[in-house]
Amino acid sequence: MTQNTIKKINSLYPRLSEKEKKIADYIQEDPSRIINKTINEVSADLNIADATVFRFCKRLGFKGYQAMKIALASEVITPIQQIHEEISDQDNEKTIFEKIFKSNIQTLENTMHILDETSINKAVKLMNQAKHIYFYGTGGSSVIAMDAYHKFIRTGVKCFAFIDSHFQLMSASQLSKDDLAIVISHSGRNRDTLQIAKTAKENGASVIAITGFPKSPISQLAQVALYTSSEETEYRSEALSSRIGQLSIIDALYVNTMVRRKDIANPALKKMRQAISQTRI
Repeated sequence: MTQNTIKKINSLYPRLSEKEKKIADYIQEDPSRIINKTINEVSADLNIADATVFRFCKRLGFKGYQAMKIALASEVITPIQQIHEEISDQDNEKTIFEKIFKSNIQTLENTMHILDETSINKAVKLMNQAKHIYFYGTGGSSVIAMDAYHKFIRTGVKCFAFIDSHFQLMSASQLSKDDLAIVISHSGRNRDTLQIAKTAKENGASVIAITGFPKSPISQLAQVALYTSSEETEYRSEALSSRIGQLSIIDALYVNTMVRRKDIANPALKKMRQAISQTRI
């Protein structure tokens, strides 16, 4: 909770340096503004070094600035999401539709705010360097992985996805330094998914994680982690609501790949459209 984060800041305050106290004051005055700020912007606002902001986040128990920002975002935005999706069994059909749509819109906005530009740039760079891209996810995340494959097959880049977790693990064991594994797990703690990611990394492949938790094992293992923001409600699990954010991250990565590899992407897309056109009446 933000209240707990603020309590941490208050308890540490007497032991903070003058520059760290400036950061503490900055957050306490308006925790929500951190959501829309990069570490560079915060350091510029306060006229301090990025490293000072980073150390401050570590003192609070976060892995770094991005982890603190995600925590604050989910905590600050929670009351807004509850307004949007406080569904009652007394609601009529139209009202439930409206609340679900508003909740999805809010999830997208929250996710957009917590995505870190440095992580986005690293992810796109890894995708452009990879000779082969593999999409992994188990359970509900396997559907997201298959959707990613459905998009990326249009790019001309060799890509793969498998529904069965054993097939995923076997394919991960065959990866090399030329390959990229994109691993999707909302919790970041699924045992099968973690084993797949570990196997891919051990074989030299780069790993990008799409998850909802910066402190999760999958986040620690991946070279790059892209985070979604979502909330659990009485009628919808947190993992279910995060799906819209995961799909949007995949869409954004796909478009970036199409733009940067258009020399192979455009001919591949043209071939695919020609092939698919034969299936239409």
